[in-house]
Amino acid sequence: MRIVNRMMQRARDVVRGFASDRRGNVAMISAFVIPLLLLITFGGIDIHRASTVKANLQDALDAATLAAARSQYIDDAGITQVGLASLQANLAPYKDISLVTSATTFRLDSNGTVIGDATVNVSALVASIILPRTGAATGSIIPVGAHSEVTRSSQNVEVALVLDTTGSMLGSKISDLKLAAKDLVDIVVQDVQTPWYSKVSIVPYSMAVNVGTAAATARGTPIGSTNISAITWYTGTPKLVTAATRANPAVITAAAHGFANGDKVVIWGQGNMSQMNGRIFTVANRATNTFQLSGVSSSSWSSFSNNNLTYVAKCARTDCNPTVTANGHGIPNTSDASVYLTDIGGMDQLNDTGYSATYVNANQYTIDTVGYGVFSAGGKSWCGQYGCTWRVFTNAEGNLRSYSASTCVTERTGSNAYRDVSPSTTRVSFNYPAPSNPCLSNLVRPLSSNITTIKSQIDGLTASGSTGGHVGVAWGWYTVSPNFNSMWSSSGAAGAYARETLKAVVLMTDGEYNSAYCSGVISQDSTTGSDANATHINCDAPNGSAFDQSMALCTAMKQAGVIVYTVGFQVVNDQRARNLVNGCASSPDYVYLPTSGSDLRQSFQAIGRDITNLRISR
Repeated sequence: MRIVNRMMQRARDVVRGFASDRRGNVAMISAFVIPLLLLITFGGIDIHRASTVKANLQDALDAATLAAARSQYIDDAGITQVGLASLQANLAPYKDISLVTSATTFRLDSNGTVIGDATVNVSALVASIILPRTGAATGSIIPVGAHSEVTRSSQNVEVALVLDTTGSMLGSKISDLKLAAKDLVDIVVQDVQTPWYSKVSIVPYSMAVNVGTAAATARGTPIGSTNISAITWYTGTPKLVTAATRANPAVITAAAHGFANGDKVVIWGQGNMSQMNGRIFTVANRATNTFQLSGVSSSSWSSFSNNNLTYVAKCARTDCNPTVTANGHGIPNTSDASVYLTDIGGMDQLNDTGYSATYVNANQYTIDTVGYGVFSAGGKSWCGQYGCTWRVFTNAEGNLRSYSASTCVTERTGSNAYRDVSPSTTRVSFNYPAPSNPCLSNLVRPLSSNITTIKSQIDGLTASGSTGGHVGVAWGWYTVSPNFNSMWSSSGAAGAYARETLKAVVLMTDGEYNSAYCSGVISQDSTTGSDANATHINCDAPNGSAFDQSMALCTAMKQAGVIVYTVGFQVVNDQRARNLVNGCASSPDYVYLPTSGSDLRQSFQAIGRDITNLRISR
């Protein structure tokens, strides 16, 4: 205003000078020159004022375009909404200018650049007052425009949703989780996948994680079977038993049996006096056609019946254990060797059962059970060690159990337990689940930008089983790790935690981490909720509890550059669970503790918005 006042004062002085000069020529010239001088002088004032407004508009538009670029919107309507609101706020202090909203636009071009254009009207106050005719001729409004461009510092986005689908999530909790997870997918996965993509993986977990057909790549191919060519346990020829007394001791009739006192024999096939079947007896007081069962009273047994053919044979070994011939059987020469048998003809009582085994040679072994019956043909021998199709083990109660390998997988052990090195370098572990706590049906879904497919996967989630949450944490990391791209070559993660890719894991849990593993089976030190002790192997988890393993994985994941969000949904009253939810997250700001279904949805929505904002502003 000082400049304007000085210019107006100078103009008045000029006018007075001309007006006081009475010479004729001067008067004539003044009549033509004075209006022109006034137009130039006061027009310059308006031009200077418009220039000042343009500078202010440019600053305001730059700030508004930056705000629009930092928003989560990728459509022009959304970007305009943010940009226009910011611009109007920035221009609010300037009362003498008017924003022309019809001439103000914000848009996003194909290169990820937000472009802002704005126009304001400036009143030509001085010129219109001093020179009304000129003002009318030139208009009392001066339009002023500005242009701004801001290139988004956007990134690719890879998000793993690690979702608790254990038995404790049954009912409304799993329904709430599905809605919340789909909300996040809608926010994070954008319709436009260029120049930056946004993908989500789904990692459901319960007692373990099911990777489906990719299991062989992750933990290796389980060792299969070899063919059985013979099973022997007796010498001589089995003899037909025609009678047995109910006495003390029992007396057996078998014509020309040929046994000697002290021989070990086994009887089988009796349909009524079944108490004699499959047991080892010692021959005593033998005669040509009879012998006693030394020290055995049959007084309480059922009566003998000839409705079934009953046989007796002399054992080749004192323990009556069968010797199995299966070339290249692969049973190790160790004290804990085991085997699982199927499809045997003639000695079908051996089928579908696991046994402790003793190595004889590369083609033979014995099994720790009483042999009876006559081998006819066929049969398959399966090793029972870790890495085999069948796992035969001693449970926490001291009994033998047999479980088959599933497509679920468990934790890695050794020096790479808490690293994301390729499975070709260090395999993850097999899973041998109990029938009462089977491999979950929910499959891992690798990174995808197909919203329909992702949501379909979420809708199909079911709740069951115990909680091996640490396995879920690991596979959340693995799905966004380029080191695991061999698992799913068409849905792999971006390479080596590149700057242009934001990687995040959203860990949702109710906190009941109770199932750790030893040799592919739930360990004996797993806690309540991990199924019965009879289903646990008789060794402790080498990596420690599921809580400890989860914390170690989270620490390593964060150090690798992965952002970790935790959602503790109605977390159980366990300090370890609370420590996990708070300790796994990248910061306290990334911890959510919803207590209701609506809270859970709001938490997932907030995480989705935060990921989107990080993607744009980092």
